[in-house]
Amino acid sequence: MIKSMTGYGRSVQLVDGMNITVEIKSVNHRYFEFTSRVPRSYGFLEEKLKSYFMGKLTRGKMECYVSLETVEEPDTIVSLNHPLIKGYLAAYEELEKTYGLENNIKASDISRIPDVFTLRKETADEDRIWAAVEVVAAEALAGFVAMREKEGERLKEDVASRLEIILDNVAFIEERSPETVKEYNEKLVARLHELLEDAHVDEQRLLTEAAIFADKIAVAEETVRLRSHISQMKTFLEADEAIGKKMDFLIQEFNREANTIGSKASDVEIARRVVSVKAEIEKIREQIQNIE
Repeated sequence: MIKSMTGYGRSVQLVDGMNITVEIKSVNHRYFEFTSRVPRSYGFLEEKLKSYFMGKLTRGKMECYVSLETVEEPDTIVSLNHPLIKGYLAAYEELEKTYGLENNIKASDISRIPDVFTLRKETADEDRIWAAVEVVAAEALAGFVAMREKEGERLKEDVASRLEIILDNVAFIEERSPETVKEYNEKLVARLHELLEDAHVDEQRLLTEAAIFADKIAVAEETVRLRSHISQMKTFLEADEAIGKKMDFLIQEFNREANTIGSKASDVEIARRVVSVKAEIEKIREQIQNIE
């Protein structure tokens, strides 16, 4: 199925006690390029996300945003600075003994001492966290792919319709080309009779001139190749693999044949049809830039 390189997907889920958001979007790019934004303390997710999406996409510039919030259990551990507390208690006891002061220290008094509490983040269980994030990433990816497939279907229909327009023009060129030789021959005979009046016209020379002209403007080889390219492009449109690069290369061959036909065209109607063909080829080329 044809897929566009433009897409967007977002998922928010509560998984394993964590409120997780994964948001992904992509735009056109010649190759696969991935950037992400994750919380600083979960930096290990960047490579895991890149590997995960790289295995499912081949082209496009993808951006991924992830947020995590622990909602069911704290991820910060609070502990006491025991050496500091012991030092203060010893100092209070010395004050009491030395100066006869009443020692009525309470826990609340100790808690107001700077640095008496130590805060540290609980060591992250990377496998557990990635397992939870992967669940959310998979749902975001599903929406993302659905959007790309929908846009891809539109691109497919547009390219297919333009291929038919090109085929119609090729059919006209193939039908019109022999007529131009016939018309050239008739004009040549009429011109020679006009110039020579009653003098004998060398029929063999006329045939030779007509043959030379016919060979000069012959486009049968080009139209046959163009038809072959169109057939191959239609096959690509039905492929289940990423074919954007192949289509990009093939459309260059379209242009090559159209340019050759245009350079040989000596007929106004054929020239007009060639212009139409090249216009459709350019529109197809623009659409292909967005196909994976």
